[in-house]
Amino acid sequence: MGRLSAGARRHGHTGGSAPSEVLSEDGISRSLRRISHEILERNATSLDQLALVGVLTRGAPLARRIAQNIEHFEGLRVPVGALDITLYRDDREAPAVEQDVEPELRGSDVPFDVAGKTVVLVDDVLYTGRTARAAMDALLDLGRPAAIRLAILVDRGHRELPIRADHVGKNVPTSREETVQVNLVETDGEDGVVRVAN
Repeated sequence: MGRLSAGARRHGHTGGSAPSEVLSEDGISRSLRRISHEILERNATSLDQLALVGVLTRGAPLARRIAQNIEHFEGLRVPVGALDITLYRDDREAPAVEQDVEPELRGSDVPFDVAGKTVVLVDDVLYTGRTARAAMDALLDLGRPAAIRLAILVDRGHRELPIRADHVGKNVPTSREETVQVNLVETDGEDGVVRVAN
């Protein structure tokens, strides 16, 4: 992949080091189909209690794609929600808090009761685990699911919390000096995952 995507440029990568492709458009589709099959197999006896919740921003369209796959495979319409975890993060910049700068809230949209359901949280990248922990906290404020699972498109390692994904599209060994940038048609105009040296 010779050029930087719009998403990579937006995240401050100006092309000092050429990005290396992690997943192509087809690779993303294959990974999501495999994750969808795994979710169906793991929940075969309780599909009527299954729900998907995507972590904003890119987890939400990934959750919708998985739901479309499940409907295509099984004819089952799984409820899908979107979760804004902004206020639950423990890594917000302290200066912004001190200056009374309000964080940008995008608004959760979970149009179903999570109580008693098996909720699969969906996100694009699993790194330190702090986003996943914040997502679980946000979800538990909505009710008490029977179980919470985690589906991730890319697991890049470097965990700081004891969190492990149940469903992974691709494991990608990285250094802390690298960034994994996920681009999706719904948010960035194109599908692809690249690894960029900072």
